[in-house]
Amino acid sequence: MLNNNLGLDIKQQLQTKNKREFYTHNGVTYDITHGDSETVRHGGPFDRGSADSYYRRGCNPHYYMGASMQSIEVGIAKMTKDEIAQYEAGYAFNEELGDFKEW
Repeated sequence: MLNNNLGLDIKQQLQTKNKREFYTHNGVTYDITHGDSETVRHGGPFDRGSADSYYRRGCNPHYYMGASMQSIEVGIAKMTKDEIAQYEAGYAFNEELGDFKEW
């Protein structure tokens, strides 16, 4: 039970902190809880797929070892099947959302 003396913004943060978000693509379920999931880390395959969709760059599997454009880029030739699937899931997730950059 939440303390009634807490401010509304803190109560909302506590209530949503433990809510997990999931996305299923091609039979695989991914934990896409922002701030608490390796799946959606900045620069990772899922993140790069969703970013490519957002910017309408087309599907080109890749990811970064660390932060995007600040670390080593790994191209499709060196990606595992799971990493490619994560990229494709990120791409499909954003396509379904329809969240695209307006130029």
